[in-house]
Amino acid sequence: MATKTFKAGKTRSNRPGWSVTFRHPVRLDSRGKSGLKLRKGLGTADEIEADELVAELNTLLGDQSWWTIDRKTEALNSFDERVVKIFYDGIEAGKVDPANQRNSVIPLPTAAEGYSTVLFSGTTGAGKTTLLRHIIGSHHKKDRFPSTSTSRTTTADVEIITTDKGESFQAAVTFMPEHEVRAHIDECIEDACLDAAQGANDDKIAKSLLSHREQRFRLFYILGSWSDDEQVAEADFVFDDQDIDDDDLTEAEAVSARESSLNSQKLRSFIEQIRSITRKVSEEISASSKPYVEIEDPEAQSAWLESFSSALYEEETFSQLALDLLDAVEDRFKFIEIGEFSRSPTGWPTSWSYHNDNRDTFITAIRWFSSNHNKQFGRLLTPIVDGLRVKGPFIPLIPGAENHKLVLIDGEGIGHTAKSTSSISTRITSRYQNVDMILIVDNAEQPLQSAPLEMLKSIGSSGNSSKLAMAFTHFDLVDGPNFRTFQNKMDHVLGAARDAIGRVKLTVGAPIANDLEKQIDRSSFFLGGLDRDVSKIPGGFQKQLLKLLVAMQESGKPKEPIELKPIYGTEGLEIALRDAVEGFQQPWKARLGLRYHDGIEKEHWTRVKALSRRFANNWDNEYDSLRPVADLVARLQENISKWLDSPASWTGSATEEERTAALAPIRNRVYSDLHNLADERISELHRPDWRDAFDDGGTGSSYRRASNIDKIYTEAAPLINAGMNESARNFLNALHKLVKTAIEESGGEFR
Repeated sequence: MATKTFKAGKTRSNRPGWSVTFRHPVRLDSRGKSGLKLRKGLGTADEIEADELVAELNTLLGDQSWWTIDRKTEALNSFDERVVKIFYDGIEAGKVDPANQRNSVIPLPTAAEGYSTVLFSGTTGAGKTTLLRHIIGSHHKKDRFPSTSTSRTTTADVEIITTDKGESFQAAVTFMPEHEVRAHIDECIEDACLDAAQGANDDKIAKSLLSHREQRFRLFYILGSWSDDEQVAEADFVFDDQDIDDDDLTEAEAVSARESSLNSQKLRSFIEQIRSITRKVSEEISASSKPYVEIEDPEAQSAWLESFSSALYEEETFSQLALDLLDAVEDRFKFIEIGEFSRSPTGWPTSWSYHNDNRDTFITAIRWFSSNHNKQFGRLLTPIVDGLRVKGPFIPLIPGAENHKLVLIDGEGIGHTAKSTSSISTRITSRYQNVDMILIVDNAEQPLQSAPLEMLKSIGSSGNSSKLAMAFTHFDLVDGPNFRTFQNKMDHVLGAARDAIGRVKLTVGAPIANDLEKQIDRSSFFLGGLDRDVSKIPGGFQKQLLKLLVAMQESGKPKEPIELKPIYGTEGLEIALRDAVEGFQQPWKARLGLRYHDGIEKEHWTRVKALSRRFANNWDNEYDSLRPVADLVARLQENISKWLDSPASWTGSATEEERTAALAPIRNRVYSDLHNLADERISELHRPDWRDAFDDGGTGSSYRRASNIDKIYTEAAPLINAGMNESARNFLNALHKLVKTAIEESGGEFR
């Protein structure tokens, strides 16, 4: 087989001076293949000098002996420093922990400093971020921080540290790595081209390009929104008594009409390029098969589209468009003229830090990294923010509120439907052990639907029931002729909560269900009118907010140690583990289309392929609602937790509540260790298998991919039965050891 050659060429881009474009022989693209296409500035406007630099780069590209990072120092002695930087920077780039980056700027305070840490979670749109605004004294129109809307708004971790009055305001923002942004852009272009290939209009193509299918990466925030020719008459949808007062967005913050027009023109050119790419690749695919429009069989259509999708990444103009979009994204950083950026070896911004004594000036600055205001579309960096940490005197405006020492963590919502919450994301559950309160914010009109109920299961089975608190929002809208008093409404909501918990007793066990029910009775807060100024919120709801503030602060106080200890034998553990594995495998076979399972639909091949891409490239262990690692953790934890409810004996007599408290540290330790075990067995040990599943293409590839992924799951979590093989026996032994260690290191006995 002939050796692949790599060659660079100089080019003009939208940046000053000359640039160089080439495929890197070592760096991987979004498919995990070598040959990532790059475009880098040469740092010169002189054409002769640019030619000399390109020639040096081609020397490096033409000699494989230079393609290792250990020759970088030697290369500096032989080539221009700019050329060496272009070629070598990025080869050695490993995973950077964004939380550690934020810690280096603003360390998280601890309980020893008198702080309590509260994790906000709940159904998307329930009002958790609106509640957070009241806790930190953020005005809903003047400050608009953190951002809210009725749809999924918070997609990055927002961490707020409250301090005493008089201290300055500080911010530390971390960003998605360059390769992750590039991968999201590739997927957006791919989806737009798939739409174009199926005859979609420009409006549909633009929506796919500008909003990633996961709804977390929204290019229109950064590049500007798409406007179709037909405009809806907004006035036709406004009620006569509706308050349509605009907020306090200043002219300096809004993107100008001229800039918006230029952004729109650029977007239209991108759509034209997408159509051109689509035509070219479609003709290539149709040369060996029927054109897509002539195919009637659904399976054949899927096969054609998958072949088309794979061929896109081989098309040079596809990579060229991806580079143009990546440059456009990176160009938005130039509008941030304050604060300090840290950058990766490739020059990509990794973090931004800033401090200011003036609250208004500070919040105006950080809004470019957190806002979702439509008048700022075209400059917002919100979609590529990985995490935002702020520290300062964020004082509640609630009358009578004291200054508390709190770390408040607001993350992405947990979804609405059972499909989107088969298990709670490991991004959320991995935080449980490091917080003092887990505050579920839920809508009182429809309390404890599938998403928050799934989270309650994870909190209870992981031994964190004592950290649970419930904030029922929209309580002012709980109304009806059957409610005479506020207490009637409270009883109604709490009754609905008890009914919901009763439905999961079989899953988590009666002791945990009872503990959750008691905790909700103890730690529930009923809130209404949160979308208004605090001065307009009725006094009763203000008192509920004050009670919540006090509970947050007290959650960090040390708990009384439990002397009671359980003693276990191995009886029943193997059965519990068998049930857990079956509970993991069967729904996934249905998602992959290999078997029927009640309530589980087959996932579209594009979603399954996107999941395999993330595992193959070690980007993440989940994709949207597809969360195999979280699923395995949840099923194992639920069944192990129920087994823990029945030890062989105890070191002393106690009540059920005391026994549940004594088991909490064991459950907590098991839960933490299961995260590592599940991720290792599904992700790390099967990386090549995920690569094979993702790379598969052509007719029948969606079925083969599904079968390969199913094989990964059956090897990662093999069935436990009398005829199990050595792999299953090793898995069983690993789980036995994990449970035994958790019991013994938490003070119990395992015989």
